[in-house]
Amino acid sequence: MNRIKNKFNELNEKGRIALVTYITAGDPSLKTTENIVLKLEESGADIIELGIPFSDPMADGPVIQLASERALAGGATLKDVLETVRNIRKVSEVPIILFGYYNPFFHYGVEEFSKDAADAGADGVLVVDLPPEEAPEFKVHTDKAGLNLVFLLAPTSTSERIELVSKNASGFVYLVSVTGVTGARPDLNYSLDSLADQIKSATELPVGVGFGVSSPEQVEEIADYADAVIVGSAIVRIIEKHGSDTDNLLNELSEFIQGLSAACQKPELSKAK
Repeated sequence: MNRIKNKFNELNEKGRIALVTYITAGDPSLKTTENIVLKLEESGADIIELGIPFSDPMADGPVIQLASERALAGGATLKDVLETVRNIRKVSEVPIILFGYYNPFFHYGVEEFSKDAADAGADGVLVVDLPPEEAPEFKVHTDKAGLNLVFLLAPTSTSERIELVSKNASGFVYLVSVTGVTGARPDLNYSLDSLADQIKSATELPVGVGFGVSSPEQVEEIADYADAVIVGSAIVRIIEKHGSDTDNLLNELSEFIQGLSAACQKPELSKAK
């Protein structure tokens, strides 16, 4: 079963874009991560990006870097994250994408990782520092395991890069809204609509926009031209704020996600296109 494709089809019929939420697994603990995922889904998140803690998360800003440090200090490993996915699968069918850097996957063994991730119930993988030119060996194993492989595009991506990603990606294409690292920002790159159209002309895959999204107003703008919006640092900041105070953490997360989800309705103009 392709949970990611099914979710996009379901949302398209409802005239909605997907709300994709990122958290770092193991922050503040692996058990709390399970509770957070379930609360995110309950509050309106459609797809979960589960970050693999890593010691050198070069594409991430300070909020997610610190989350990785906290998770690693708590002893979280890639095997632990897969077990967390397995536990979530006992009670939820929310699509889960494992988001990380190549080093942990390489040391685990890419063939073994792909098989174990699929067996645990993961639906896809996004490897931040693995461009499509260097991904064939990894892709062989993710394809065999039935995992979607998501690639990144940026505002600076050339037509050739867009074509290459479109040919190799599965699940959806992740369009980075800004150049630079992750982190909530008050303003996004508002020329993204034409770039999203260019990507859609090269692929039938959904296009998601992320990096810097932190408000319902930004979600509404993205809903005008994209198929998904990805929110990470703003969520991780709430987790950092409350730490082990689980009740207040889950309550604030729920309120925040409900506000974002309410903004995921496609404009009437988009529906008519």
